[in-house]
Amino acid sequence: MTSERVRQAVSAFVEAREWAQFHTPANLAKSVSIEASELLECFQWNDDADPARGRDELADVVTYCILLAERLGVDLDEIVLDKLALTEQKYPVERAKGRSTK
Repeated sequence: MTSERVRQAVSAFVEAREWAQFHTPANLAKSVSIEASELLECFQWNDDADPARGRDELADVVTYCILLAERLGVDLDEIVLDKLALTEQKYPVERAKGRSTK
């Protein structure tokens, strides 16, 4: 999901600033939520968000998710694929195709 190049760039950025000391799982989870709210704010009054601002806010969300995954010692690809497999069982194509209801 996230390339090794991106993971290394994020780690180098944090390391250069000595910010890892502040990156507890709780702080990172809060940051994911805060940045997700800022992304949502892009669409608050209009479904056509400013593309540049949307990109920036999405990048912030993803960056904090990468940092949280590293802190928790989980592989993002693995946990996404595991969750997708569970969701696939919960919403089989024959019952869910073209429907947004649960």
